[in-house]
Amino acid sequence: MACCGPKLSLCGLIISVWGIVQLALMGVFYYIEAVALAEDLPEIHEYQNITDFYSKMTMGYQQNAYNCWIAALLYLITLVICSSVEPAQGVTRFKHNVYLIIQLC
Repeated sequence: MACCGPKLSLCGLIISVWGIVQLALMGVFYYIEAVALAEDLPEIHEYQNITDFYSKMTMGYQQNAYNCWIAALLYLITLVICSSVEPAQGVTRFKHNVYLIIQLC
């Protein structure tokens, strides 16, 4: 059973592929603690010493990496759903065409 048409499924496929690539790469960059992404970390207002600050920064980087990978997984689920729409519609069209051919004979 199709949940969307062929144009919407194609749009979903394109957006899903882009989302998977972007979020997977962002997750990797957060995981290796890229300095360019430091401004997107949760703000740390209270810390006792510099090692406490670094440990909280590392936890923020890891949490953002996991969030990116979870979002990429959700895009992967969307990709699977959108890619399954086309074959389902193709089978329906095939059955309809066979029915029309039988009617003509």
